[in-house]
Amino acid sequence: MHSDKTDEIIIDEENQTFRNELATVTKEGKRKWIFPKKPSGRFYNARNIISAFLLLILVVTPFIKVNGHPFILLDFLSRKFILFGIYFGPHDFHLFVIAMIATIVFIILFTAVFGRVFCGWACPQTIFMEMVFRKIEYWIEGDARDQLKLNSQPMNANKFFKKLVKHSVFFGIAFFISNIFLAYIIGIDELIKIITDPPSEHTQGLIVITIFSGVFYFIFSSFREQVCTIVCPYGRLQGVLLDKDSIVIAYDNIRGEPRGKIKKDEDQKHLGDCIDCYQCVVVCPTGIDIRNGIQLECINCTACIDACDDIMDKVKRPRGLIRYASQNSIEKKTKWKFTPRAISYSILLSVLLGVLTFLLLTRSDFSINILRTPGLLFQEQPNDMVSNIYDLNIVNKSFNEIAVDLKLENVQGEIKLVGKEIIMKLQEIIDAKFLVLLSKNDLSKMNTPLEIGIYNKDKLITKITTSFLAPMKTKEAE
Repeated sequence: MHSDKTDEIIIDEENQTFRNELATVTKEGKRKWIFPKKPSGRFYNARNIISAFLLLILVVTPFIKVNGHPFILLDFLSRKFILFGIYFGPHDFHLFVIAMIATIVFIILFTAVFGRVFCGWACPQTIFMEMVFRKIEYWIEGDARDQLKLNSQPMNANKFFKKLVKHSVFFGIAFFISNIFLAYIIGIDELIKIITDPPSEHTQGLIVITIFSGVFYFIFSSFREQVCTIVCPYGRLQGVLLDKDSIVIAYDNIRGEPRGKIKKDEDQKHLGDCIDCYQCVVVCPTGIDIRNGIQLECINCTACIDACDDIMDKVKRPRGLIRYASQNSIEKKTKWKFTPRAISYSILLSVLLGVLTFLLLTRSDFSINILRTPGLLFQEQPNDMVSNIYDLNIVNKSFNEIAVDLKLENVQGEIKLVGKEIIMKLQEIIDAKFLVLLSKNDLSKMNTPLEIGIYNKDKLITKITTSFLAPMKTKEAE
């Protein structure tokens, strides 16, 4: 835990030893609990609005339907996905790969330019921790000093009651969050069915959701900021994604140093604007001192900006001692510029998004292939008829059940299915065979172009062009 006492902060500007240790771990390797002071200010107010909006989207989206189907469904077990009302299955794996590559490039580009803005403003871990669970903690146990005092005192009725209420609310929210995420996987209708049915009918599912709720509860009640500093791979990548032109939350050491407290009747013209109040430290949810520079633990939550701006207002000095800025803009007083690395990422991202957009726009509800069966030429049939055997592969990507009919479009003839009528369910893949029979009198060459129409209840789906092989006509026959 960090408080106003300077002896609890480990700072060695010369040797940068703070980079060799975590702010939440003591020298002995024990957990150091963080009790951040409740933040306030313009950035905190903006984050409240954005967080409320994102939480609303999270909760409401499972209830949104398009033509009776979920707006978003992520059924990983069955490999079925609905994104923005469009159904994607295993056959769309290439789209998934391109989308994932584009997402990775976007993350690299966004981080190279704007640093860890996502972590502070949109990351689910930060939103749930700082805008939900932390607020409940402030409401029940009070601000940082009250929490520290409560934790340090022996167990009594007041402490037991507050801890019981807090952790009960924590688990209730964790259970609710787990069910919301479950709705994205199985659909809201199935979730409501599970909730309304007797628990005995869904014992296995209830056990699973309870386990997930326990995991969420553990993360937000105990593990907390350790997720960002130890587990999250995105935080670990900052060292290679950021450069001196990346916009991060930074302390203006040129303006702030040398730091020193305000003292009456003392000439302080040689000091910088930082009055060494440590308010930027006591509000930090990961326990770091932003004045040490860019650090792995910083999630760009802006709490230190609000705290510093408030102090600057009180001592009548300009705001922005801690602000969004790049290292070069502070040290060299240069304006932000689009670096060659950012330009190259932008070009690559534009190409990927262009390809993905083209594939999505040209994506049809059906994938149909017709090929003449390999190894077979033609078959002589009665009544001067000739037949070819074809393989049909069709994937139904739509939400509807369809009955498939085949019709010859450019020649007179007959199509016979090998087997029963083709009726396809959602996302079903069917392989079938059929014969095309044409009269010898209508065939003038060995290889005849053939156009086959694929219909669903007299509605044309698509036309497939193939070829029909027939025996060569002899001169006697002519």
